[in-house]
Amino acid sequence: MLQLNVGFSHTKGTLRGLHYQTPPHDEAKFVRCTRGAIFDVIVDLRRESSTHRQWIGVELTAENGLMLYAPEGCAHGYLTLADDTETYYLTSAPYVPAAACGVRYNDPAFGIGWPLPVSVISEADERWPDYRVE
Repeated sequence: MLQLNVGFSHTKGTLRGLHYQTPPHDEAKFVRCTRGAIFDVIVDLRRESSTHRQWIGVELTAENGLMLYAPEGCAHGYLTLADDTETYYLTSAPYVPAAACGVRYNDPAFGIGWPLPVSVISEADERWPDYRVE
């Protein structure tokens, strides 16, 4: 892994994502919650994959110590389940702003079952487009 990132959210119900980087800057991630709790989601965007457009969600907490691996070609996001939540994630490539991309967290193409309503979301994350295969 190449880069360590830290995220902090003050409010329960904060949504971050769904993010990914486009080739040749795509990245794998290891995600861990070190304070509070998150519902961490990975969506497979790899067209050749047998799990294309499928998602997995796992509750990561400071107490359970679980980590989630997001392979290259997958979008990643999370919803905080507690106030004052902190996450650490390692990436296999440095962040390249020009390669930053995303898809909408509530895109019906994925049908993600978020466990709480979204109370806080950035303007950028709210504007990601629906997913489409080109």
